[in-house]
Amino acid sequence: MTEYPHLLSPLDLGHTTLRNRVIMGSIHSKLEDRAKDVPKWAAYFAERAKGGVALSITGGISPNRTGWLLPFGGTMNSTRIADRHKVVTDAVHEHDGKIAMQVLHAGRYGYHPFVKGASTRKSPISPFKPRALSTKEVDQTATDFAKASKLAQRAGYDGVEIMGSEGYLINQMLAARTNTRTDAWGGTAAKRMRFPVEIVKRTRELVGDDFIVLYRMSLLDLVDNAQSWEETIELAHLLEEAGVSIINTGIGWHEARVPTIVTSVPRAAFAPLTARLKAAVSVPVVASNRINTPEIAEQILADGQADLISMARPLLADPDFVTKAAEGRADEIITCIACNQACLDHTFKNQRASCMLNPRAGFETELVLLPTRKVERIAVVGAGPAGLAAAVELAGRGHEIELFEQAPEIGGQFKLAMEIPGKEEFKETIRYYRRMLEVRGVKVHLGTRALVSDLTGFDQVVVASGVEPRIPTIPGIDHPSVVTYQQVIGDRVPVGQTVAVLGAGGIGFDVSEFLLHEPDESVEDWQERWGVVDPSLEVDGGERGGLGTKVLAPPRRKVYLLQRKTSDLGKGLGKTTGWVHRQTLKDSGVEMIKGVTYDRIDDEGLHLTQRDHDKAEPVEILVKADTIVLCTGQESVRDLVDGLEASGVPTHVIGGADVAAELDAKRAIKQATELAARL
Repeated sequence: MTEYPHLLSPLDLGHTTLRNRVIMGSIHSKLEDRAKDVPKWAAYFAERAKGGVALSITGGISPNRTGWLLPFGGTMNSTRIADRHKVVTDAVHEHDGKIAMQVLHAGRYGYHPFVKGASTRKSPISPFKPRALSTKEVDQTATDFAKASKLAQRAGYDGVEIMGSEGYLINQMLAARTNTRTDAWGGTAAKRMRFPVEIVKRTRELVGDDFIVLYRMSLLDLVDNAQSWEETIELAHLLEEAGVSIINTGIGWHEARVPTIVTSVPRAAFAPLTARLKAAVSVPVVASNRINTPEIAEQILADGQADLISMARPLLADPDFVTKAAEGRADEIITCIACNQACLDHTFKNQRASCMLNPRAGFETELVLLPTRKVERIAVVGAGPAGLAAAVELAGRGHEIELFEQAPEIGGQFKLAMEIPGKEEFKETIRYYRRMLEVRGVKVHLGTRALVSDLTGFDQVVVASGVEPRIPTIPGIDHPSVVTYQQVIGDRVPVGQTVAVLGAGGIGFDVSEFLLHEPDESVEDWQERWGVVDPSLEVDGGERGGLGTKVLAPPRRKVYLLQRKTSDLGKGLGKTTGWVHRQTLKDSGVEMIKGVTYDRIDDEGLHLTQRDHDKAEPVEILVKADTIVLCTGQESVRDLVDGLEASGVPTHVIGGADVAAELDAKRAIKQATELAARL
């Protein structure tokens, strides 16, 4: 008996069987790009196969040089390269898993000078203008996809996924916005569809019947002049005829200005659309995007919305996701919170993908947590992200751990983060740590301010006491209208209708969203706010690709977001999430002012001087704010450190107590995990 009978049931594909309905979706790890990283790549996939994943899909591998994502990126175009991949496929098969290689041609998304696309129209996310593929080159590229698939078969892969989503070359060939061709590969919807159909047809001819061929289809392009829903369904039927085994689903081009995977996107927001595709085809269909718990996955399958579930980031967060669900330990799963900080942000900065909550992801051979040979009594002070990670991982290695937290609850800064509209998922991280403290026998002292005298009897002490808001020196800073972000979010002090937020880092943006919007937005409200429409309701001359007109609710307050720097506000936010926060505040009418000096605060409000490089003279501004919120940085809480070091107790300082930069849970959890591996 299991709580997840649909999720854990096998799927018979005829020539082979998937042991359950969980697919690890493709995510570019960067390990696929260099021969020297192949053993690390093998360990990465082996850990997920060992954790129960039925079918893993690699990051995108190009069929030729023009298809590279990055210079000298992963390519499958020779038997020598194919044989190198056997290390990866063997590692997965050793744990009874299956693995497919994703064949991806970047087209105009390529970040290199050899880039070629459907046309010469430049991408907004690459500095390189593409050359248009010739008629002969399009035909050859279709064959290159098939040849790469045949080489993948030689390498021991159980299948391939042909990447036809997210705005890469196949998507570019399918959409009139990028395919301006007048030859046999463009000009009409039918001619634009010819490219993916030929790829699948030629692939099936080369690999035979006993090989999985997935096709990653874009259900919603979320860009203008894109495919219609009728064209999407027609393409699905043609792909069935051409020989696909499974249709996977993707949402949105990378250049789309609608978020599709960040934490503010409601869970399983696009599953109903997958259900509509499933009703139109006979091959298995995969649901994807913001599915992060076994309960949600099970419900999607039970409701008949899909046959399989694709999760990429959730399996970075917890490679044992499937095993824990099967063993009745779902409450021990590290839930992906879709923060993107260590996975996609790294990918788009050409860094190795990992996970904020699981720093071992992508570093399985380097960050190893083995059982300790010498059990020690270790005190951890502070139950924020750094302290929780340290306590749980040290206890997991077999040490005796006591955790001290002066607040009545665990969570630290994550308790604030989970109150921000769109960041409710952070509750899941606190839930996970609370459970793992129980499972691993950590003795927890809540509401306890640890003193040096309480800690001198331990073998070692980890100080993870975090940060406190920094109070800037501004005349009138003690005015009753002034509060800190901690007081606003954590203590819920009353806030007026006009608010000035001082500091435009991540906290300033979060506080602004907290002041503007209600939490726990419904899927329907989210769709209205971002202009996502039902593509099946399209009419002649209407919107295509699911992109409609935004319907914006009035903001709850008037907010001014201010910073001293003269750079654009929010420039330092996450690579893949920052634009969402900036657009949200813009849509809510937030007035963003840069290059300011805070002159004074009095009963009139906040007096500023703005120095703008575009203006000859400084401008004096009065913001008539009812409330002024300080998001002006943090200071480390380190009052225990000197006393502990003087007492001779080995002391380790981590997280915000070590570096009080802009709140950085990624660094804090990684630092804690690395410390746990050493002690």
